[in-house]
Amino acid sequence: MRKKSFVLLLLFIGNSSLFSQNLLTGDAQLEKQVYETGLIHAPLPLNTARSFEEKALKKEILFSQPLTVSGGTDGWRHSGQGEMSFSKEKSVSGKGSIRLSFPTSTGKRATGSPSDPDYATYGNSRVTYHVNGKNWEGYNRIFFSIYPDCDGARVVNMNLTFTNDSSTPKAGYNPPSGSHLINLVNKTWNHCFLEIDEYQRDKVMSISFDTALKGKDRTTGDSAVYYIDNLQLQQIKNPEQVSGWSPAEHTIAYSTTGYETGERKTAIVNTGLCGQWKHFQLINAANNQVAYEGSLERQQTTIGEFGVIDFTAFNQPGDYQLKVDDIMTPPFRIGENIWDNSLWRVLNFLFCQRCGHPVPGKHAACHTDLFSRHDGKSISYSGGWHDAGDLSQQTLQTGDVTFPLLEAYNRLKETNAPLTARLLEEAEWGVEFILKNRYGDGYRASSMGLLIWQDGVLNTLDDIHSVRVQNLAFDNFLYAGYEAYAAMTIDRDPMLQEHLRKVAEEDFSFATEKFKKDGFDQFKQMYEHSYNTSHSQYMATISWSASMLYKLTGKSCYAETAAEAIRYVLDCQRTEPLKDKGRTCGFFYRDKSRKSIVHYIHQSREQVYMQAMTLLCETQKEHPDYQKWSSSIKLYGNYLKGLMKYTQPYGMVPSGVYHAEEYKDSASFYSLHLFPPANAQELYTEQITRGVKLDKEHYLKRFPVWFSIFNGNTAIHLSTGKSAAICGNFLKDEELLNIGREQLYWTVGKNPFGQSLIYGEGYNYPQMNTFSSGEMTGEMPVGIRTLGNDDIPYWPQTNNACYKEVWVTSAGKWLSLIAEY
Repeated sequence: MRKKSFVLLLLFIGNSSLFSQNLLTGDAQLEKQVYETGLIHAPLPLNTARSFEEKALKKEILFSQPLTVSGGTDGWRHSGQGEMSFSKEKSVSGKGSIRLSFPTSTGKRATGSPSDPDYATYGNSRVTYHVNGKNWEGYNRIFFSIYPDCDGARVVNMNLTFTNDSSTPKAGYNPPSGSHLINLVNKTWNHCFLEIDEYQRDKVMSISFDTALKGKDRTTGDSAVYYIDNLQLQQIKNPEQVSGWSPAEHTIAYSTTGYETGERKTAIVNTGLCGQWKHFQLINAANNQVAYEGSLERQQTTIGEFGVIDFTAFNQPGDYQLKVDDIMTPPFRIGENIWDNSLWRVLNFLFCQRCGHPVPGKHAACHTDLFSRHDGKSISYSGGWHDAGDLSQQTLQTGDVTFPLLEAYNRLKETNAPLTARLLEEAEWGVEFILKNRYGDGYRASSMGLLIWQDGVLNTLDDIHSVRVQNLAFDNFLYAGYEAYAAMTIDRDPMLQEHLRKVAEEDFSFATEKFKKDGFDQFKQMYEHSYNTSHSQYMATISWSASMLYKLTGKSCYAETAAEAIRYVLDCQRTEPLKDKGRTCGFFYRDKSRKSIVHYIHQSREQVYMQAMTLLCETQKEHPDYQKWSSSIKLYGNYLKGLMKYTQPYGMVPSGVYHAEEYKDSASFYSLHLFPPANAQELYTEQITRGVKLDKEHYLKRFPVWFSIFNGNTAIHLSTGKSAAICGNFLKDEELLNIGREQLYWTVGKNPFGQSLIYGEGYNYPQMNTFSSGEMTGEMPVGIRTLGNDDIPYWPQTNNACYKEVWVTSAGKWLSLIAEY
């Protein structure tokens, strides 16, 4: 039987060309890998050759010097678990290395903060090299080599912490210290670096290497050893630009995935190139012939002066490279269905984030001894997807990802059978987690902050029974909408469909009953992504969910609820123009008091307003309020169009309009801004005034106002791009559809840093903060942030949370936006 199955698999792989027209677009290597993983039932291999790190290691070194000169532990100190020693046996330099060793089990329970005791590790092991105030301003990179020798460890990493004396801060914003996560390959020498051009380094105090003890996975051995060697200070040519809008002089900012035929195609260069060179060329990568030539256009916009490459007129499918002087991009695709390859990669990321399921090379079936409790019952919280670089879980976030998987399935099921079959399978994994955590009375296991692997054995030291359980009307409204959509989509399991229909109506009933009794929820868990929900977003969610139930069941009560709930939302939309030149209007306020405008700081559900409006228009075409709904869509679409001039020639959609005194609406302000500093109100004013003043009371911000670690822009601009695409499809408006496309282009490289924010997609993608599951093809970060209080993009190499932490929310937003095209 086994031999027969193997032969069938070989036949399937051998005949993969039968599917290749639909499976992938122009990437034979990826196609082979997808089949070899059994269509993403094992992780795709990493393509490090196209990564930021591989590219940067090839930079010209102008001069260097060893950081440590003595052959021993002089200047080094150890702290935390384990011990430090000097090794002559394991060395890449030939001079010996620092050896850090520690046990993987302490025999004690993991400890965290008193406020969140189960968000914990078993400690830390660190070695520190003391520099004692030396000036390193003549160097811009630290180079070093690490050899992990960690028996059974599938995922290994270390943090490098750089510390300068900050007692005399310099003018401007130069961080005196930073912690940089390095993802490593076990049992081999890893050659690593950190560019330090952005850091204060006039009085460097120390550099440290450390790693946290996060428990034992199935294969993990009893001890871990790291060797650190070959530390050098280097001065390199062309260090990376980490902030600002203008690309570096040696960079062409373009969509490294490519461009769709028939759509706008632009790229951006530093104006220094415009002064020297007047033209660009598009090179056919297959034959190295010039396929198209054009003039570099110098553009002055609200964010600076740029050189713009416009090759919209060229629409011949194929692989091409842009060339200006001796600067030439790697190949990219012009064609149809250019985003399908990215869907395979992002799907791979989600598979690697599965909880409770063995992921080859990542982890065993995990967290089966993690439980919620309610009303004398207990449910294992194993399942769904780990939400980020740690091992935390949020049921609602699993729902937020399941829905886009189903959207993408419905969008592509007629054109790409292998991909959509796998999208549906992954969505069903999410559906199972949503359903298993229902207690059947409105309560659900909702979330858990987690940093450790557990042994999977009940009644041992690492069991956890503190998963949060809540009965929130908002959550149940959202679950009901997701369940209804799943019931209309998953047609290969009639009994699951029947069950989804039943629980969708039950959850909507639970939500309605609680909302009638208590009104808007009092969100108590600030770590859950519903915490900042505004009243207008809440009512839009009720309307959208009710329309989904109406579409599923045809029951008029749901149609009536949907139409009634949206009236509150319409009352929160700004219809009268501001007193700016653009006569801006169309955005939404948080509630009918109109004190605060809807914003997000890293999570976002901006798209729900247009989802609700367009679904009403789809399901109730004869309703007396239809014209109000369609007018709201047009008004909001015009608002988005008006925003775009503030980030040209890039296409990133700005954060939006802010009122000058939103901090006076303290309830809204502090539900949005978690862990704000004491001077948050003053910082708010400083940040908005560094945006664009529209009138006496309003400012335009390109990036959100944010104060704490919770920042990063990917989910925000992709969610707003989804809104633009929804409006564009409803209104048949190509300008709005193009706004959505530009969010995709920005994500894969058409940004000031020329970096793709999806590992393995396109080119020049950096390592990301994924300390629990290691680097994964398709991983996406929380996103580009800002520099200090400025309204300019900031994306350093320093690999830290939360901006560079991988996040399944970002993956969900990517899937959802692509589903519109």
